[in-house]
Amino acid sequence: ITLNPGERALLPTGLHLAIPHGYEGQVRPRSGLANKKGITVLNSPGTIDADYRGEVKVILINLGLEPATIIPGERIAQLVIAEVSAAVFKNIEQLPSTDRGAGGFGSTGT
Repeated sequence: ITLNPGERALLPTGLHLAIPHGYEGQVRPRSGLANKKGITVLNSPGTIDADYRGEVKVILINLGLEPATIIPGERIAQLVIAEVSAAVFKNIEQLPSTDRGAGGFGSTGT
């Protein structure tokens, strides 16, 4: 498949996984593919839930300035299996204060 600059595609991998309960798969880009061809995983990291049993597919995008070709068998992404923690949230009236406060982008320096 050839991706033109700015073009994205959903690529099948041929893989089906049975990820254990309490874990997830994280689909991440390969740095070499990004460096050499300008191609990365669009929704990085892509999440594969433990109960998903379909084929793993990867959304790639060409962020480079030239068309880039992916050949069959080329390594397009990497998969990390990670434990999932279940957080418990509660409603509160006011958040506790911190030194940073509500400072947003760039507020901690560059």
